Amino acid sequence: MSTPAVPRPTEPPRIGALATLPLFHKLGGRRVVLAGDGEGAVWKAELLGSTGADLHVFSPHAAGRFRPLAERGDLAITLHARAWTPEDLTGAALVVAEAESDEEAEAFVAAGHAAGAVVNVIDRPAYCDAQFGALVNRSPLIVAISTDGAAPVFGQAIRARIESLLPRSLKAWAEAARDWRPAVQAREASFAVRRAFWQLFTDRALADAGRAPTDADRDELLAGLDRLDAAPPAGRVLLVGAGPGDPDLLTLKALRALQSADVILHDNLVAPAILELARREVRRVAVGKIGHGPSVLQEDINDLLVSLAREGKTVVRLKSGDPGIFGRAGEEIAACREAGIPVTIVPGITSAQGAAASLGLSLTDRAHAQRLQFITGHGRDGRLPASIRWCAVADPTVTTVVYMPRRTARAFTDAAMVNGLSPETPAVAVAWATRDNEARISGTAATIAERLATLPEGAPVILIIGEASRLDSAAGTHVLPQEAMRETSRHDAADVPLPSSIGVARKQVQLAE
Repeated sequence: MSTPAVPRPTEPPRIGALATLPLFHKLGGRRVVLAGDGEGAVWKAELLGSTGADLHVFSPHAAGRFRPLAERGDLAITLHARAWTPEDLTGAALVVAEAESDEEAEAFVAAGHAAGAVVNVIDRPAYCDAQFGALVNRSPLIVAISTDGAAPVFGQAIRARIESLLPRSLKAWAEAARDWRPAVQAREASFAVRRAFWQLFTDRALADAGRAPTDADRDELLAGLDRLDAAPPAGRVLLVGAGPGDPDLLTLKALRALQSADVILHDNLVAPAILELARREVRRVAVGKIGHGPSVLQEDINDLLVSLAREGKTVVRLKSGDPGIFGRAGEEIAACREAGIPVTIVPGITSAQGAAASLGLSLTDRAHAQRLQFITGHGRDGRLPASIRWCAVADPTVTTVVYMPRRTARAFTDAAMVNGLSPETPAVAVAWATRDNEARISGTAATIAERLATLPEGAPVILIIGEASRLDSAAGTHVLPQEAMRETSRHDAADVPLPSSIGVARKQVQLAE
């Protein structure tokens, strides 16, 4: 008998290499110098002036190109109708120039560095200390996109996509967050209470993104803050389905749960890309079970859920697939309820659905699959469950999906055929369903068990048996190669415009804390 594993903390993935460090630079009232007179310089003048900078423009043609900006009245722009000199850069926080040659760019960079300024040379990345990105402006909510100068058009395309997802009214909610923050800070509530407040604020902003906030919103939220401070939020447990592996199949509710968590207890099979969607500061603990190997005892998981919730934590129990499908959710629900801990279930796409979608199959069909059944491949003792109704498996009008079938597939198919299942019944097995490394094999009830050995060792497997699993043209199914299927899915999704409220929720724009 193997020694039980223990829960172990897991670290979020380390941040990858950055071509540039994104910073948001405060320029209000500070001297900024712009040299040049091309279209790029005019645009940069408007952009820099909009920050409240004390902008000085040096250009022989300043009176023509830049005068409309200077006359607007809302920009602090001083025009100098001459070329720049090194002395003009003294005291500047940022200096920007259009240069017609490498020699001119080098001279400007040298003068800027001598003045202690950050330097940008328009459309010449090699000479830049900092670069301008494509902006989505909902100030004070600002999104900046950079390609490190490699593909500005690509950056602009990304900006356009994000623009379509963020309603203009989010600007008003971001302004409200800035304006209401002093009132929140003045209450001197604990960090946990303040974060709970800002989560409520964010939920309302995203739910009502089509309108501007009102004084009634402010009063209601601040009253809620007082209630939270008087009775800090109690701990709770959320059983969350992570889906079969593809992060795009995560539900919006699951995403919100991940971002509200203080602690995540996750299975080994949960894709790393899904864990990356949680806040980076959240505590992660691996409590996964390994089939026929060292696993964390269910009793230990139950105790950990209860003890963390009693500390006032929001605990997400993140399970592969759907928590209610062979995920031992019932035992964890019972433990929480016995301890008086509130527990919520957030369903996920189960592995059977993910595998069928990846294969291009419908698990039901009016002609030959009027019933669908899920069966576990092993019980508590590791053997086939004694409760399986073999006559139901042998029914030619049913689709049977077997979870965790590796060790018992031969016994399962033999027993099913003895009880009337046709040996020629189509069958398909899928490992790592919906992931980039997905693998699948097909066969019949008589041959599929021996073919399971060709699937990657240690991979989770789903076995589908029945006429609905037939992978040929007679069944009306066309199966694309895996990469082609993923590309088709990406293009289809990219071409469908999302309603703004859904897009905002999907991006989970965080306006607070």
